[in-house]
Amino acid sequence: MMRYFFLGLALLASIISFGQQLTGDQLLDKAIEYHDPNKNWSTFKGNLSVTMSTPDKKERVSAITLDLPKEYFQLISEKDGAIIQQILDKKECQLSLNGSATISKEDQTKYKLTCERATMYKNYYTYLYGLPMKLKDSGTIIDQQTSRKTFKGKEYLVLKASYEKEVGEDIWYFYFDPESYAMEVYQFFHDESKNDGEYILLTGEEEVSGIKMPKTRAWYYNKDEKYLGTDVLTKASSF
Repeated sequence: MMRYFFLGLALLASIISFGQQLTGDQLLDKAIEYHDPNKNWSTFKGNLSVTMSTPDKKERVSAITLDLPKEYFQLISEKDGAIIQQILDKKECQLSLNGSATISKEDQTKYKLTCERATMYKNYYTYLYGLPMKLKDSGTIIDQQTSRKTFKGKEYLVLKASYEKEVGEDIWYFYFDPESYAMEVYQFFHDESKNDGEYILLTGEEEVSGIKMPKTRAWYYNKDEKYLGTDVLTKASSF
């Protein structure tokens, strides 16, 4: 008799636990509440300085300016002693090399200076530093079935996101601390059956305009866990 009693308790606990599981939208809302409690991302204006280090390569510092209301993006970086400036002001694209807008075709190729690449950088930095808020963008498909998963010895609440075809084809997983809902890992796959793609470990935080952004991101391949590099938000300010 007691055995059936305890089995009933276990079943009841399982039902309650299932009933309390957050949907994808609920988990995302809690994560955004942690990272952007005052909903400042949509009006974000700020400067970010990011130092990237990769194995066997010189550190690269990128100075980024974002003004989301004005649709303005600027990236200034150094490569092989040359100063590269890329600006997207709404639909207008401006490129310069060492302060000059006159760039030879040879240098355009050498430094990969194109408006398409400038747009890629804008999307890249806006997406990664705008997470998890960017998951509210149109074209993002949030899986309403969340899960719990242990990754690198810690248990997380995991959110799965995919994208409409015109937006992107990768599958992303976002790992949140189950108590604070802080985002601590994200991972993407081009083809999940092949275990390709990468995972990114987030440590530390930098608060800019009331938004908690990851301080350090370390990148690894999913397949063999090979280390790819680290970028650090070394300086940040709003304006």
